[in-house]
Amino acid sequence: MSETSSNPAYDISLRALAPGRWTTFAAPEWRNPGGGLWGGYALGLCVRALEAEPEARGEVLSMTLTYAAGLPSGELDVRTRRLRQGGSIGVWEVELRPQGVEDVGVHGMVTLARRPATPPFAFASLPHAPPPQDLPTPDHPAGTEHFGASAFERRTLDGFPPKPGGDSRSLAWVRPRNGSWDKALLAMVTDNSAPRAMYALDRVMTTTLSLTVYLHASAEELAALGDDFILIECEGRVGGGGASDERSSYWSSDGRLLATSEQLAWYRQIPLASPE
Repeated sequence: MSETSSNPAYDISLRALAPGRWTTFAAPEWRNPGGGLWGGYALGLCVRALEAEPEARGEVLSMTLTYAAGLPSGELDVRTRRLRQGGSIGVWEVELRPQGVEDVGVHGMVTLARRPATPPFAFASLPHAPPPQDLPTPDHPAGTEHFGASAFERRTLDGFPPKPGGDSRSLAWVRPRNGSWDKALLAMVTDNSAPRAMYALDRVMTTTLSLTVYLHASAEELAALGDDFILIECEGRVGGGGASDERSSYWSSDGRLLATSEQLAWYRQIPLASPE
């Protein structure tokens, strides 16, 4: 597997230090407005680490990331550990941490698989949405160089931040700005939607606790997409006691389900400023 990314949409270059040990430089463009690295960057980095791991076989099929602590931009340590690698299925552990720090920032459990030719089937169908060419690109308060906006163009009827209302569902067309779809970019885009607590409450701050991603599309199917728009459908079901959920689906424009995800976020409301 390649040690460096050939996709120009972003740079995740890994330098091998020892078996299962790598370093990379996380550019400040990947910070979110709160200062730490955007959660999608960690998803893409886990994919790239296992693409660089010489003992890994197959392609990433599912991953669950636990965000134990925020990762800063700069030098990061990456550790991979094989739990099992069979002929068809492999299970790997990935740990991300700031360089020189022993406490884990992000922990990932990743399943790899060889994708055999099997009869396809589908029960879900593409939601109806206006074509992306008819939708505006919303302005983001952090600008186009932060929070993943440098990697993805987003077309949606929703503004940012979203306003509280009676419905958490949203639809958005998204495509890579500077490259073509691959496993790492598809993983990254699963953390590209506004937290669902923002659809229910004013003045909300949130952070991802855990994110599980299922990458249904094969590497060949993603390569065939090029840099075309995909449709992201998100909804939240419940929030309370500081925790809220979100589930998402990711569709090609011709109706193929590419990925699904489940996310749990921590949230709190920002108190109104006291009048002077």
